Amino acid sequence: LFTIEERVRWCDVDAARIIFYGAYIRFFEIAETELFRAVGLPYSVIFDEIDLWLPRVHLECDFHRVAQLDDLLEVSVYVGRIGNKSIRLNFEVRRKGEEELVATAHFVMAVVRKDTFESVPVPDLLRQRLSLYLKPVEI
Repeated sequence: LFTIEERVRWCDVDAARIIFYGAYIRFFEIAETELFRAVGLPYSVIFDEIDLWLPRVHLECDFHRVAQLDDLLEVSVYVGRIGNKSIRLNFEVRRKGEEELVATAHFVMAVVRKDTFESVPVPDLLRQRLSLYLKPVEI
């Protein structure tokens, strides 16, 4: 698992100081971005040198516990599957130092050419680097 820490901020909560469900996407995006950076493929490289986009084509999230203003969350991400033309990232959110899950989610990202949005096979370089964090899930 690759894990980042991020605090629930004022912009993430509703009037009751409970995290707004849409705010989780920001946490997932931070973890995802840092995972790609950790494997040596920051998005600037994927977009500008490898010439690909990775649009999300599916997002699913389950909420298990309430997160509140100022909670320090640990957002873990790992690769659940590397398909022929897509990548599945799985996320687990916990309060720092706690075992109980606050939320779980997964994204499916298509691999497309930047200029045409044509679906293309996952490049070997991307497959090799991301396999460091591969933890297959049972479907």
